[in-house]
Amino acid sequence: MINEEMNLVENLFDEERMEKVPTRNGFGEGLVNSGKKNENVVALCADLTDSTRISFFQKEFPERYFEMGISEQNMASVAAGMAVAGKIPFISSYGVFSPGRNWDQIRVNVCYNNANVKIAGAHTGISVGPDGATHQALEDIAITRCLPNLIVMAPADYLETKKAVEAAAEHKGPVYIRFAREKDPVFTTEKTPFEIGKANLLKDGNDAAIVACGPLVYKALIAAKKLEEEGISVLVLNNHTIKPIDEDAILEAAKKTGAIVTVEEHQVNGGMGSAVCEVLSKNHPVPVEMVGMQDSFGESGAPEELLEKYGMSVDGILEAVKKAIKRK
Repeated sequence: MINEEMNLVENLFDEERMEKVPTRNGFGEGLVNSGKKNENVVALCADLTDSTRISFFQKEFPERYFEMGISEQNMASVAAGMAVAGKIPFISSYGVFSPGRNWDQIRVNVCYNNANVKIAGAHTGISVGPDGATHQALEDIAITRCLPNLIVMAPADYLETKKAVEAAAEHKGPVYIRFAREKDPVFTTEKTPFEIGKANLLKDGNDAAIVACGPLVYKALIAAKKLEEEGISVLVLNNHTIKPIDEDAILEAAKKTGAIVTVEEHQVNGGMGSAVCEVLSKNHPVPVEMVGMQDSFGESGAPEELLEKYGMSVDGILEAVKKAIKRK
């Protein structure tokens, strides 16, 4: 049964009727809202204004927008200085470039100093599609969640991304938010709760639990619905905050179901699934199957075709759940 407290959309399983909006639009709108609430919010971009949707903020607050050019390392350092001076800087680029290219500056200038910088990584996951392997950020969770002081979030849809950005602006300290390029189903509502570090139980179940993050959360719900029709009861957890991870929710799901499937558009090595396994190995080991990139780079192609090829489609999730249950 779907958890009604989550206030998900009424036509949740009618994929054709679902509104689809890029999660990056949620970043742009959330940043504008944050700018209206606090005049210290500023925005910096590395020559990808329209693609990252930081253009929304640029148009609303041109005097608080700074174009840094193709220089992600410099952008992170400048933002750290702004934060020390009392500003709340958001820096945006593709995830492969920030935090990918400027990881050292994020580590030393931002995280080591606990500077109040917010890092927005756009175009993450395999669903970047035609841009190909060089632009598909599939390692960004791994390289950010290991950094002290840094919060790491992967919101599930457009509305949740907007909420994540506004929550990041209010949080004192560094934050990394990853989001996608393509239009994805908007299955949450304005009333759906969002809290940093607090996973959302979207569907209850007893046979297995899916712990997912990012836009693939919706595919996890679709997979759970199909499994329910086969008599398999699956719990679905939207683990939008990878760090700090909601250990209580994960352990409760593991104890209740006895099998876990992690789902993410990221390398399974070092990603959200690895974070889940760290929690389980220390507290309550159960069989785990990981849906994500299996130690491979991506390629150019249509987003849905790539998700299918690399096992991150609904069918891939179905297969992983059945495999996990057999291992109980």
